[in-house]
Amino acid sequence: MSTPATTRLDRARIAELTEREQRHLDERTQGSRALYERAREALSGGVASAYQERKPWPIYLSRGRGSHVWDVDGTEMVDFHNGFGSMVQGHAHPAIVKAVRDRVELGTHFAAPTEDGVVVAEELSRRFGLPRWRFVNSGSEATMDAIRIARAATGRETIVKIFGSYHGHHDYVMVSIGVPYDQIGDREHYASLPYGAGIPQAVVDMTIAVPFNDADAMERRIVQLVEEGRPPACVIMEPAMMNLGVVLPEPGYLEAVRELTRRHDVLLIFDEVKTGLCVAAGGATERFGVTPDLVTLAKALGGGLATGAIGGTEEAFEVVEKGTVYQVGTFNGNPLAMAAARASLLEVLTPSAYDHLESIEARLLEGCGGVLERYGLPGYTVGIGAKGCVVFAPEEIVDYETFKAHQDGELADLAWLYNMNRGVYMTPGREEEWTLSVAHTPEDCDAFIAAFDEMAADLTA
Repeated sequence: MSTPATTRLDRARIAELTEREQRHLDERTQGSRALYERAREALSGGVASAYQERKPWPIYLSRGRGSHVWDVDGTEMVDFHNGFGSMVQGHAHPAIVKAVRDRVELGTHFAAPTEDGVVVAEELSRRFGLPRWRFVNSGSEATMDAIRIARAATGRETIVKIFGSYHGHHDYVMVSIGVPYDQIGDREHYASLPYGAGIPQAVVDMTIAVPFNDADAMERRIVQLVEEGRPPACVIMEPAMMNLGVVLPEPGYLEAVRELTRRHDVLLIFDEVKTGLCVAAGGATERFGVTPDLVTLAKALGGGLATGAIGGTEEAFEVVEKGTVYQVGTFNGNPLAMAAARASLLEVLTPSAYDHLESIEARLLEGCGGVLERYGLPGYTVGIGAKGCVVFAPEEIVDYETFKAHQDGELADLAWLYNMNRGVYMTPGREEEWTLSVAHTPEDCDAFIAAFDEMAADLTA
């Protein structure tokens, strides 16, 4: 998997190229600069979300079609960002456009169930092998409600999560994400650390973090919690981590987690907001063959409209069925979102679509891997379904500790700039990955590979 490094990287050269590429990007995005100056007068920071912020200004987009997007300066780019992984269908897919257009004329919101919502739930049940579903409006709502269901079902309050994983922006999971490496503590007893201000310490203390890819460490921590008199209600985890690039579960890991959570009467929640519908028709649940008690979806589910879902077993959902848990939301199952999701599931994300994603993913991984090998750069490629990345590290990343210890953030930042200056719109952030869509072509992948090749050549010239 790893590529032995034969090239000694010149940090001064990296800094020189970064400064050059940043200057070029600033020069060509003056339209974004002007809109930012206007936006910051009304929008805090000039953006709708902190994850859209970027110095010296964010890149504002105007439209997208298929695998391409255009920014306000008129620059056309192949989109590997895809709305933080939401647009595996591609932009403005005709089937989804038609479904939404038809639905708009019939009414956009009732706060009442519609047939489309029933069809979507039936299809999700078939794909994920979980019989009960409810809708929400975002991934944050999905994980929030899933944790509440788990707490009600078990009568417990403590939750366990993976250190470094992001599960949305509600208080209980804004813990132990991107925090200073020297503060995380011993991996047998990680510190619970808030991700930003405004999160009550009492809430932080109820969330316990454990390392990824280490089922024994998870079990030891659960046993400690039981001995302390606060057994956990649930383990919430991404079955494949998608916030440290891409970190795949090692063979047998998910099966071991499934077995130990059952043995300790802890509900297992798979957060598939990023993997769901992207790595397989039934997400990571299908791909890895391990079925959780609860699964959460969002992002790709709505085909560009805001929606999410929680799926679960009969036993886990009993507290919802009985009304013990009030799983509510005015816009849950919104007609527009359900129409888009129905079209996406039945007409867009078909078996042939997943075959296509696998094919172009393999092309992208092979091409980028070839660049690493050709130029002797430290790193490797990793991907699954529509998701993947180049990992700039001399050793395989398996959890948060190895990510912080080995990932070369300067190279990751430089790669983003090279992409943006060469018509490749990529997700910003050292911990992000690409998302392909059914609209991507082999030529789109070749554009990504070419930009990477140019960076590698400039680095080693």
